[in-house]
Order: sequence, then C-alpha cells, then structure tokens
Amino acid sequence: MRFNLMFPMRAVKHWETWREGATLAEVARVVEQAGFDGFSMSEHPYPDKGWLATGGHHAFDPMVSLSFAAAATTRLRVMTCILVSGYRNPYLTAKAAASLDVLSGGRFTLGTGVGYLKSEFEALGADFTRRGTLLDEAITAWKATWRGEEHRGPAFGVSGHVALPLPVTPGGPPIWIGGNGAAAQRRVVEVADGWMPMAASGEMAAITRSQPLEDIDTLAEWIAAVNKRRADLGRGPADVSFVPFESGSLRSGDCAAFCAAVRPRLDPYAEAGVTWITVEPASRSFSDFRTDVERIASQLIQR
Repeated sequence: MRFNLMFPMRAVKHWETWREGATLAEVARVVEQAGFDGFSMSEHPYPDKGWLATGGHHAFDPMVSLSFAAAATTRLRVMTCILVSGYRNPYLTAKAAASLDVLSGGRFTLGTGVGYLKSEFEALGADFTRRGTLLDEAITAWKATWRGEEHRGPAFGVSGHVALPLPVTPGGPPIWIGGNGAAAQRRVVEVADGWMPMAASGEMAAITRSQPLEDIDTLAEWIAAVNKRRADLGRGPADVSFVPFESGSLRSGDCAAFCAAVRPRLDPYAEAGVTWITVEPASRSFSDFRTDVERIASQLIQR
C-alpha cells in the first residue's frame, strides 16, 4: 500500500495567508520527508461562482504546480488527480506530460477523466457532449505522440508532425482514469494503467454523473471485475488509488479521528485491491499542514 497526499484545495483560495511565507517547494518536501509516495493536484481552470458557493474549489494549474513539487523532491511521484482531458488539445497534454516525465526523471502519473462541470467546459469553449469520445481518442493520440508516431483519428489526426523529447518512461507516463462509470472502467481495462474510483453517495453520484460507491465490499467487487477483464486481455492488475470512505472527518480538520477510523481498515482496503490511499487534509495553514501530514504519516504510513 502506498500513500498519496492531495494538496489541500482550500489552500489555493487563501494561498498568500495559508502558506505563512512557505513555498510550494517546501510543501512538497514536507510531504516527501514524511514518507508519502505521491503528491497530487486537482484541476479547475475557470469554475463558475455557483459551483464554488456550494462546495466547489479553486486549483493551481496542475502541470505548473507539480513541476515545482518535482523540482523540489527526489523520490515523490507527482500526479494529476485529475486533469480533465477535454479542456485542452491532446497534443498540448502530451507535450506537458512528456516534459514533466523527462524533467522529473520519470516520476509523473497522468490521472485523467472526462470531467463533469458543464459550465466550465462552456467557459473554455470545450465540447461537453462528446467529452467521453474525445477522451478515448486523446489517450490514443497521447500514446502515439509518446512513441514518436503520428496519430490517425477523426478528431485529432495529424500527419507530418513530431514532438520531442520523448518521455523517459517506456510507453509514456502511467495513465490513471478517474470515475466510477462503465466507460471509465472500460478505459482502465483496455488502455490505462490505473484507476481512481470515487466514494460517492447516491446524491453525489447524480451530481458527478457517475455510479454510487458507498462501501468497501462494493469497491472490492468493482476492482475484482476490472482486474478479471484485464487478465482476460493479458494485462496485469491495475493500480487503484482511493480516497477512503472515512475521509469525511477530515473536512473539519480532525486528522486524529480520520487516522483512528482508517488505520484498522487499511488491510481491508488492500485486500479489496486498493494499491494507493489518497488523503487530502483540510489544513488551515502551512503550520497546520505540517502537523497534519506528520500525524497522518506516523499513524498510517509508519504503522
């Protein structure tokens, strides 16, 4: 079991006061020194005010911020969690991903998904209706670009072009798919390297246009089914990153309660097929963040 620290999204809005003079490089070093294996960033380039007022959040540009984190660390894997593919041309994503892979020494994981915030798609001039179809083709285009080959496809096919340098990771950075739906699972089975299913009540699932996921038994069934389908294609088990069901206690900043609730369930998560646990503390300042990260690490990573 490995552990990924999601940068606390609440810190972005209040960055100048939250950081207490620290840099993002220092934030990343705290995470690495505590023993975490990964450091991830979300993405919301231009969210609408209504969504922000009902629980939404701002975010740093993931590629820019993860570059700072990678440059300041030596072991930490940097991840997008998640990059919304449809917000940009796939060749821009392929270039950014290859660049970060090369410059980090192969420490980048491209977590991606279709996205669900229609208003943000519209603000960016992106195609919300065809976002699933375009993600499928984007993944194909990324992989071709990372091999130094041309992609031939209906939306993004281009001839006579090449993008260098190629990634240092053979085949390109690992691709992890976020989402609970059948299409997300199909991508994990057929073309991706990992999966990021999300705990979701029925109400939340309706908002994010996904399937509800409310207990470890269901999670285990889903993972087993995906890995069985991968095995049928001659593929090994997928990496699975999961934010624990017990993470609700973190919203109040209570890391002690979270650790107490999650610690006895780490083995059941591992038995379910989870290979990465993702934690997002709700730290109100860099000082609190340092304390929270050290507490989580001592209680969960170093158990």
